[in-house]
Amino acid sequence: MNCPKCGNPIQAGDTFCTACGSSPNQAVNQNSVNGQPMPNQINPNPTPNYNPNVSTSTTTVNFGIFERSVLSCILLSIVTCGIYGIYWFVKMTNESNALSKEKTASGGMAILLSLVTCGIYMIYWNYKMGKKMYEAGTTYGKDIKDNSVLYLVLSILGLSIVNYVLIQMDINKFANQ
Repeated sequence: MNCPKCGNPIQAGDTFCTACGSSPNQAVNQNSVNGQPMPNQINPNPTPNYNPNVSTSTTTVNFGIFERSVLSCILLSIVTCGIYGIYWFVKMTNESNALSKEKTASGGMAILLSLVTCGIYMIYWNYKMGKKMYEAGTTYGKDIKDNSVLYLVLSILGLSIVNYVLIQMDINKFANQ
């Protein structure tokens, strides 16, 4: 069976056409043959790509960020002798750049800068992450505090892993939107 409005195939028992949204029980158009529109016939009321099962609401923003388990990230960093920690660092940096209006170095560039500056850039990175996450939180209405000074102090004390955890918890607030 085909849709009387657009001619797309419809399964028996369907209550609407998945292409145009019309009911298959509507009267067949006078200018059609076997439910198919005549060639060169213009549909006066087109409904392009209508699917009632798909929300057309644009109230959410998709950042391409997926929630990560903080405990899993810590354990994987320990088990892989820090290799997963580098990957985690790169992902957090890139995701924070996606969330923030103020872009900083990409994840790979941040690692390179940290190596070249013997870790000094890492201290700056921690401070900037606090600022970027706060800015993203205020922009998108999330409850995120300005922890930039806390991140700076923890980084100087050599506790950047704590910063990773706090930053990831903030990033998870934006996941799957």
